[in-house]
Amino acid sequence: MTDESWAGWYRDRQGSDAVVLTTDGQQLRLRTRGIDFEGTSFDGLAPVVGAPPADDRFALVDGALSDCVLEWDLPLPVAWDGAVHQATLSCLLSLRRPDSYLSLELQFGGAAYASRRAESDFASALATIQRALPPGVRLRTCIACAFSDYFPAPEPAPGAGRGLSGGLACFRGAKDAYRGASGEGDLLELWDRRTGFVQEVWSCREYEPRPDGGAGTGHRGAFPLEHA
Repeated sequence: MTDESWAGWYRDRQGSDAVVLTTDGQQLRLRTRGIDFEGTSFDGLAPVVGAPPADDRFALVDGALSDCVLEWDLPLPVAWDGAVHQATLSCLLSLRRPDSYLSLELQFGGAAYASRRAESDFASALATIQRALPPGVRLRTCIACAFSDYFPAPEPAPGAGRGLSGGLACFRGAKDAYRGASGEGDLLELWDRRTGFVQEVWSCREYEPRPDGGAGTGHRGAFPLEHA
């Protein structure tokens, strides 16, 4: 995988700073005010090992950035009319715990398609956007890929248990086996064959569109679920 970098802003009670978020699809990195942070989820960015003490310049909860807002734009591929087009996804993430929330807006074809104002995670927000897109326009990222799934843990509410981002398992190394998976039991048998975990907004050249139902939809089902 090749790293991608996204320009944005970091804001807290001490002010605003321009930042660059970098990811390889799995690990996120951010540098602000001379400190490097990294993590697998946007709400789990912690100072890298060996970084100078950050407590006097940042609010940290369980070692991760908190009490702040991150804003950034990233290019997001969409499939339409037999071709791949580049849209722009604008992201706003408030980490003002315990009331953290996410808001996304996709600009494509001269129009804007927004998630709800306070989504709990990237999976839900991207599903909201997919439902709003015109017929035939499909997100072309890992959340919509035929080979991705979440661990089948109990989910009392949509999104519960999967985290804000980065908990999406990729099965591109076991494609044929995953194509036959149609439920929790099938996925559990395949779980140790996962290639790794990926960000929901990531896209790779092995992407294939997710089936609308039946075999090949693993535990989480089609994307987006009609009832979510």
